[in-house]
Amino acid sequence: MRNYLFILFGLFYVVGSAQVERTTPLLLPVGSSLQESSLKAYALDSAFVYRNIDSIITNGIKNNAFPGAQVLVAKEGNIIFHHAYGFHTYDSIQPVALNDIYDLASVTKILGPLPAIMKLVDEGKLDLDEPFSTYWKPWKRHKDKRNITLREILAHQAGLAPYIVFLSKTLKNNGRFKNRFLRTKANRNFSNRAFDDIYVKNRFNRKMYRIINRSEVAADKKYKYSGLSFLIFPELIAQLTGMPYEQYLEEQFYKPLGMKTFGFLPSTKNFSNNIVPTEIDTLYRHTLTQGWVHDENASLLGGISGNAGLFGTAQDLAIIMQMYVQGGLFNGKQYLSKNTVQEFTSVQYPANDNRRGLGFDKPYLKNDQFTLANAYPAPEVSATSFGHSGFTGTFVWADPEHQLVYIFLSNRVFPTRENRNIYDLNIRPAIQQIFYSAFDRSKQHDH
Repeated sequence: MRNYLFILFGLFYVVGSAQVERTTPLLLPVGSSLQESSLKAYALDSAFVYRNIDSIITNGIKNNAFPGAQVLVAKEGNIIFHHAYGFHTYDSIQPVALNDIYDLASVTKILGPLPAIMKLVDEGKLDLDEPFSTYWKPWKRHKDKRNITLREILAHQAGLAPYIVFLSKTLKNNGRFKNRFLRTKANRNFSNRAFDDIYVKNRFNRKMYRIINRSEVAADKKYKYSGLSFLIFPELIAQLTGMPYEQYLEEQFYKPLGMKTFGFLPSTKNFSNNIVPTEIDTLYRHTLTQGWVHDENASLLGGISGNAGLFGTAQDLAIIMQMYVQGGLFNGKQYLSKNTVQEFTSVQYPANDNRRGLGFDKPYLKNDQFTLANAYPAPEVSATSFGHSGFTGTFVWADPEHQLVYIFLSNRVFPTRENRNIYDLNIRPAIQQIFYSAFDRSKQHDH
């Protein structure tokens, strides 16, 4: 049974830093696993929380870390905090609303290909410790890739190249399109839409796969983040399930979970929600990117990829992260086995100084011994916690031990990706830390 979140988003949102306490909780359908609650319900000092988050976000906006942002926190499946701040752009015209849709960038990796891969592992169609070339046949022909396992790939322990700029293959030296790869009008060979008026050759994905298949692999096996395999995963998932990747995700996860806006290519879907703009692109779109994926590699795959391309609201993100926190269970339905979720969210190669789970990011090893400035994310998160960040300024984190889900959404790449103050000011972990501090303070009061 589908359990959609019937929330009248438009009734409330917060503009700038002005905070509005909700007087009546918004009720979800009975039996839904995400309920509206409040800081007060958990005896948290709301003045402390609001004051500190206001201060961090106001400082972020003032220092051009982002024009606006929103924060959602759920405890034990209850949304105790969800507020929006600032505007879509620095002209302060369109305030951020709670049902805005964001380009999630690399957060796509753990919410697109990963649930599908976990399900295929559950079904015995993928084995983490078999050579990946068992499933992705071209790698059998490459000696340096033949024996790499899926476990090594997902834990970024395979020595794969971090990134390949495929855009350079599609542009001439003067920046104009190579006509054999990019066109401004669609036809039957160019039906993959990358932007309002940019169409990619349908078979360009095969060129990308060939380049990845031939890419160099480092001789020494150590932690090195690589997004390349995530460009291959959608094709592999389609082969193993007999269904297009995006359709498989929609039918197996997003729809039954009740995620209303989650998915690829939101510009084609007539949502009433606003889509937050990302960058004023000077590389190949030469205009504001909004409603089309920001990441160039995902764009050249027609916006449907495993490395980026997903869009959604904070509420949608909270649902799927809650499903992970509950070991694959949501609303009485077991989407993934508990063992598989635990395996994927566990550190794989600690002896190699690699903090990563399978696809999931994890806290630094010995994170609780660091100060906020040196930790990742906040030092208070448990060692069982996991999540991922996105290049556009997004961040999701789940902590099963504390039963906490933390979501931070922004468009820090507006107007340019050169804006790095979100990192320099350490905004996302600092906000996360406030909630752990608030729970600590309430415990102390109890004693």
